Amino acid sequence: MRQRPALTLDDAQTIGAAALAHAHQHGWNVSIAVCDDGGHLLWFARMDGAPPMSAEIAPGKADCAARARKASGVLEKVINDGRTAALKMPVLTLEGGEMIVVDTVCVGAVGVSGVKSTEDAEIARAGIAAIGAATQF
Repeated sequence: MRQRPALTLDDAQTIGAAALAHAHQHGWNVSIAVCDDGGHLLWFARMDGAPPMSAEIAPGKADCAARARKASGVLEKVINDGRTAALKMPVLTLEGGEMIVVDTVCVGAVGVSGVKSTEDAEIARAGIAAIGAATQF
């Protein structure tokens, strides 16, 4: 039987705390979600002043990155480049969801919403870096 790494609650809390710190340092009010490799929520926070809708969007971005096994922004680009059939995918294809990769295995993802999508992704990557994980295979 194959063994693989898995994201723990402690990992999710470390990622979340680092992402919150990064957002706070830049004065960005966001929602942050950390999920496992199946897109199931492990940790969530909505900062004071974050847009209410961001509380729905951040978990969706995390779910997308985890289940698609790629950053949610990659799928957004696919759609923007004309592959409109991708709109039928049952995930939220907006930039700001990043995979958490350990030993070439996707163990989960982080989704952020509330500022520019490039800044959302930056916050997610800062959180992931806190546990020494990668965002790509």
